[in-house]
Amino acid sequence: MNDKQAHGHELADINQKILADGQSLPQVTLKDGSQVQTGTVATLLLNIALYNEGARGQVEQELAVAIPTVAKVGLFDLFPPDQWIAGANPGRRLVGELARNWLAASAPSPASARE
Repeated sequence: MNDKQAHGHELADINQKILADGQSLPQVTLKDGSQVQTGTVATLLLNIALYNEGARGQVEQELAVAIPTVAKVGLFDLFPPDQWIAGANPGRRLVGELARNWLAASAPSPASARE
């Protein structure tokens, strides 16, 4: 199993928290051939609410795991990390900070961009 498959399985396990017992969400293939786990945005919203209620640890980890997928589907193009960071919602702010850091780390380096 490669890292992308492992990430998809991890998200599938995390996303179970929004489903009734016995239900599952599919992983879908986008037009560019990449695969994403459905339900990730809904779970992200639930985890933001849990974070705002004081949950930490596992919820913070689950929010971080969701960042690559929600970035892939364009959520941070529609609402850039700085918009998530603005305001008084601590969970939303954390997602913005996680996204900003992940996007910066995922950006191609200037040297690789010239190649």
